[in-house]
Amino acid sequence: MHVCCRPDPSVKTNITTSEEFLPRQNGDLTIMYDVTRTYDSSYWAQVKISNHNPLGRLDYWKLSWEWMKDEFIYSMKGAYPSVVDSTDCIFGRQGTYYKDLDFANVLSCEKKPTIVDLPPTKANDTTLGLIPFCCRNGTILPSHMDSSKSISAFQMQVFKMPPDLNRSQITPPQNWKISGVLNPTYKCGAPLRVSPSEFPDSSGLPLNSTAVASWQVVCNITHVKDDTPKCCVSFSAYYNDSVVPCRTCACGCPHNAARTCNATSSAMLLPPEALLVPFENRTAMAVAWAGLKHYPIPNPMPCPDNCGVSINWHLYTDYRDGWSARITLFNWDEVNFADWFAAVQMKKAAPGFQAMYSFNATTLELDGANNTIFMQGNPGLNYLVGETDGVHPERDPRVPGKQQSVISFTKKNIQVLNMAAGDGFPTKVFFNGEECLLPKSFPVNDSRRNLASLIPSILMLLFVFVFVQQ
Repeated sequence: MHVCCRPDPSVKTNITTSEEFLPRQNGDLTIMYDVTRTYDSSYWAQVKISNHNPLGRLDYWKLSWEWMKDEFIYSMKGAYPSVVDSTDCIFGRQGTYYKDLDFANVLSCEKKPTIVDLPPTKANDTTLGLIPFCCRNGTILPSHMDSSKSISAFQMQVFKMPPDLNRSQITPPQNWKISGVLNPTYKCGAPLRVSPSEFPDSSGLPLNSTAVASWQVVCNITHVKDDTPKCCVSFSAYYNDSVVPCRTCACGCPHNAARTCNATSSAMLLPPEALLVPFENRTAMAVAWAGLKHYPIPNPMPCPDNCGVSINWHLYTDYRDGWSARITLFNWDEVNFADWFAAVQMKKAAPGFQAMYSFNATTLELDGANNTIFMQGNPGLNYLVGETDGVHPERDPRVPGKQQSVISFTKKNIQVLNMAAGDGFPTKVFFNGEECLLPKSFPVNDSRRNLASLIPSILMLLFVFVFVQQ
């Protein structure tokens, strides 16, 4: 006996839903607020942050929101409030209503709490950890680097206040904000009610559990007016002795800068070795170099770039069939960057990318153009340390964390490249997702000028030779 089952298009279900869910949106970063368990006076929620931008990233992320109905956080797993304080509850409505609750165990009663990730050492902690995608010191990578590290998640128990004391009455927090250290600026929208999320069942059976309710928050990378960069770029080339440094006040200047330095003066050209020295120790080197090269010396001197990370792009070689460059990363902050990455965009030369020798590099296609080279440290070289003291701290300048590699290109199947005019230099540079500020000019090709300066000497030698022969 065989039984065939066919759907009857005329049959209509009598099950109706009172909620209409919005479609899930795409964005550079999405945050899911999933309610997994609910009770009359409290509920458990899981917050999951997912990175979808190939150049987006967060380090030491900080997440904040605003409670709308006087809710407070009782306990958490996988993350923690930056400030643990129950004072607002004890002297507020919460303390009056929950008279028998021990508020010594409450984590946060702030209306706008700030949440931070836990270190990896807490990942297997039975009290604070054991949450998938938790406990990475706040690092969220692009998925093409490591899909398992492109997500961060935590859980929390939230207590509610009257009159919302029933299982179905849940108000998600509003005004979400997320930020990192030396990362892009994200702007988040309002939470949208979406279809309930599904999770693998904790019993291990091949089935999924469904959230009670789910909201999605979409955050996109944005360039806010007056938002200063956090990293900068310097240019140098084999045909010029001087380095075009980072711009003056590239990452902002302090309010009292006018008293000590010139915030509007162009940065002074430097000898290459000056890039290894903190800005406050470069003055003597810059003045000596200006005197040697007959460059003007501004008074007062230009202000520093004030950037935590600077990147030097050096045009290394240029020959008939190809060319090469050297890229050097300098970390002037005390913050260490694990699993760092950098990216450069080049209008004409990027398709000729061949190899990178100390970094791992690939090409990325962004916005329909194959003009981005994505690079990261190889195993063992993927940790950019912060600035440290010199060998003799009392007299030696501080030493920046540094990583360096040579990158080679071919000129085959590429239209004519003019390296000195800019084809050998990137049009955009990113570090850990943050776009770095580029110099306004390229190194000048001194070869013609040097040849012109030799002409009088050549003529004098020729005159002496002719005189001797006579």
